[in-house]
Amino acid sequence: MNFHVLTLFPQMILDGMNTSIMGRAIDRGKLSVDAVNIRDFSTNKHMKVDDYTYGGGAGMLMQAAPVCAAYRSIEERIGKKPRVIYLTPQGRVFNQSMAWEFAQEDELVFLCGHYEGIDERALQLIVTDYVSIGDYVLTGGELPAMVVMDAVARLVPGVLNNNESAQFESFHDNLLEYPQYTRPEEFEGMKVPDILLSGDHAKVEQWRLEQSIERTRKFRPDLYEKYIQEHPPTAKKKKHH
Repeated sequence: MNFHVLTLFPQMILDGMNTSIMGRAIDRGKLSVDAVNIRDFSTNKHMKVDDYTYGGGAGMLMQAAPVCAAYRSIEERIGKKPRVIYLTPQGRVFNQSMAWEFAQEDELVFLCGHYEGIDERALQLIVTDYVSIGDYVLTGGELPAMVVMDAVARLVPGVLNNNESAQFESFHDNLLEYPQYTRPEEFEGMKVPDILLSGDHAKVEQWRLEQSIERTRKFRPDLYEKYIQEHPPTAKKKKHH
């Protein structure tokens, strides 16, 4: 998986992605992160990439030309038109299903806006996906881009040490993850549930499923409703005497 990030702050992206699990995956060649500085494509002698908005209004807007030129440098280098994700509150709210969808790509480009946004013409010319990480406003698109990249990257084979980790964890099948415990068996009067010490793997899995369902019902009723729709309760058969 190759990530390309169009940004005004490339070091922020590189510092954030070259650490921990992502950094190790980059070192092993499972991922690559290319941070392209949009300012490098400015034709202004001061490397300026923003200007006032037509029609008035507060703040400055990123110009179309340097954004498009920066994107086309990537397109020329990889030899195809990649999927371009623009991080914006106007986009679809990012979720695990989208992460799986993006993980099927070989190349992903992330466009990080700043100021009051980006000239609409640049968006129309290059963007394929509008993505939001939530209903709030940040100072730029770098943090959202790293959130999406992290979620996508961990689904790429070889990024995580345990191949099952990416599949059987939070949000799998619209369920939150079940409670987990490690040593000691008792901490401040709270004990590990007996069933987890039983050695009965079938009962442990059933307990975990029940806990996931209950936890989802309690904390994320929206996901619980989706789960119920996809897994309607089986009606109990009446016993005939």
